[in-house]
Amino acid sequence: MIPASQVARLKSALPFWLSLSLVPLIALAATQGGWALILPPLGTWWLYSFLDAVLGLNEENADTETGEDQLFWYRLITLIWFPVQAGVIYGTIWYATHTGHLATWEKIVLFFDVGILSGTVGIVYAHELLHQRNRLERWLGDLLLATVLYSHFRTEHLLVHHVHVGTPRDAVTARYNEGFHRFFFRVLFECPGSAWRAEKAMLARRGRPVWDRANPFWRYAALQAAALALAVAVGGLAGLGLFLVQAISAIWQLELTNYVEHYGLTRKYLGDGKYERVMPRHSWNASHKASNWLLINLQRHSDHHYKPSRRFPLLQTYDAEEAPQLPLGYPVMTIAAMVPPLWRRIMNPKVRAWRRQHYPEIEDWTPYKTGAHPMPA
Repeated sequence: MIPASQVARLKSALPFWLSLSLVPLIALAATQGGWALILPPLGTWWLYSFLDAVLGLNEENADTETGEDQLFWYRLITLIWFPVQAGVIYGTIWYATHTGHLATWEKIVLFFDVGILSGTVGIVYAHELLHQRNRLERWLGDLLLATVLYSHFRTEHLLVHHVHVGTPRDAVTARYNEGFHRFFFRVLFECPGSAWRAEKAMLARRGRPVWDRANPFWRYAALQAAALALAVAVGGLAGLGLFLVQAISAIWQLELTNYVEHYGLTRKYLGDGKYERVMPRHSWNASHKASNWLLINLQRHSDHHYKPSRRFPLLQTYDAEEAPQLPLGYPVMTIAAMVPPLWRRIMNPKVRAWRRQHYPEIEDWTPYKTGAHPMPA
């Protein structure tokens, strides 16, 4: 176990700050165009996949009793990310709409690159912030989600996904044999309505109507409208179009990650609308060192669901007896997910092995595969 005194050192936190290297890569892509447009994906997905192959796994766990005051350098990178991301998005919109050296296709690819920053990094940081009790952190999470037009993710993730993961109620638990592309359009359709119903039910329990100002959907709408209006103010209709390119790119990356995190993993149905409690075995775990730097330990997803309020530096990793293991980090696994036959060839045997290991008593998996069990009570 890594002692708290070592966890607290700036040196220990610095690898998680490597995400800032995306900013100059996007600046180069914008100013140079052409060949330079490949730099952001090379500097994230491919670089960290290569580093994973070289550096291997990190199976050490930090002392979970490490205090909040000892996590300053870890928290700081998430706290400063919104101004960084907003500056990159709107600064690049202004530059792309006021320069003549970029062709239309180059601008589209450039804003796909910006979507790597707001999706691979920004949404992951928003996810960390939204799980905290601090009001400032939650607001920063909301602001980050507004810049990718996915504000309902906060409600869906906290009130639905974490409560009902591995059950038919959770749209983002990818079903066995469900290809990513089908999953993607399904969750785009299902999740906003699911989030709205969750907030409506919460308000009803407090005796308030759905149109009450406590409903966060009004805040979500206002923040997203402001994000769109600023894009128009900075770059006109062209700026709006480019903003939408980065938002769609970011959402695609988020849902790729959601797909990988829980594919085929279901909680046992106990009858009467009840399911077993969430355990580390209900999320895919990955201990790959470099990609966990990029994704602030999101790949230690088994522990995140087991202890959702635990800050990212303290997330624990598990061995194969406790949690199912991905063969590679998210950057490679999400690419595999884009090719359903390849994905099924890699992951379906692992899901079947997981079933035999943890649920040998279940003989018929059809209701789990089809989501035919009753909704949680």
